[in-house]
Amino acid sequence: MENQERKKRIFSGIQPSGELTLGSYMGAIKNWVNLQDAYECIYCIVDMHAITVRQDPAQLRRRSVEQLAQYIACGLDPQKNIMFIQSHVPQHAELSWILGCYTQFGELSRMTQFKQKSQQHADNITAGLFTYPVLMAADILLYQADLVPVGADQKQHVELCRDIAQRFNGVYSPTFTLPEPFIPKMGARIMSLGNPENKMSKSDPDGCVYLMDSPEEIRRKFKRAVTDSETAVRFDKENKPGVSNLLTIYCAATGKTLEEAEAEFAGQGYGVFKPAVADAVVELLRPIREESQRLMADKAYLQSVYQEGAQKAQRLAEKNLSKVRRKVGFVAW
Repeated sequence: MENQERKKRIFSGIQPSGELTLGSYMGAIKNWVNLQDAYECIYCIVDMHAITVRQDPAQLRRRSVEQLAQYIACGLDPQKNIMFIQSHVPQHAELSWILGCYTQFGELSRMTQFKQKSQQHADNITAGLFTYPVLMAADILLYQADLVPVGADQKQHVELCRDIAQRFNGVYSPTFTLPEPFIPKMGARIMSLGNPENKMSKSDPDGCVYLMDSPEEIRRKFKRAVTDSETAVRFDKENKPGVSNLLTIYCAATGKTLEEAEAEFAGQGYGVFKPAVADAVVELLRPIREESQRLMADKAYLQSVYQEGAQKAQRLAEKNLSKVRRKVGFVAW
């Protein structure tokens, strides 16, 4: 009866390697908020993943705490979710080493993201970059997560996580829950304002809107957003990717349907449309920015949230990791 009543467990995390963007919010965090009542949710600030490429230490510390503040400002309730900083739970690193011994070199070498990041950071191709998916598997399996909210670019990592778990379970008896990728139906895929063929990325300052951007900065970025030589505001992803992206953003910000948005701007042109999208985003992000700033001024509260979150996460992690240690033959202490 207890198993029937247990909520399914979700694990997800975002690297504090840059500022959170409008794409992060609309594509992921907004959906996390909608999940927190129906699921048991664990949301991690994955600072260990962030150091696979060089980070400024002071900025990494600042962004990790800011990201927590922004999670809360976006609507994630610390009383309903376990929220913590990855490096505060050393069981992640320990399980990652163990699982690395059950992961094949060939599996890791086929990871699409490793190939891409190796090209982007050709002067710093580290072992950490190569074994990144094993740490991701440890993050998920450590908590017996049932579901992992991911975009299409991370689905391959969840598949590898399942393969590793099945291999371990096959050797030692059932140990890990096999997670399923969870792609929310309403997750808006937000593209770059400067290059609508690419996903909005925190590494592209002019092509993305950050959650903490000022209203003036947001309006400036939308004014420069790529459209096309026509003036018709209609959704046509293939022929009008820029306008289609702006329509997606407008609908996600206002709750309107594409049909309603197209009707609203029929015959008005981009001179009216682009400022309207900017205004909708300004109003969407205003309370998030203001609440984040208020929370960042209360360092003691944020510290209490991430410390309590880490304690809860450690209890769950240790319960599962102790079984793994015993199965692989480590001596209890």
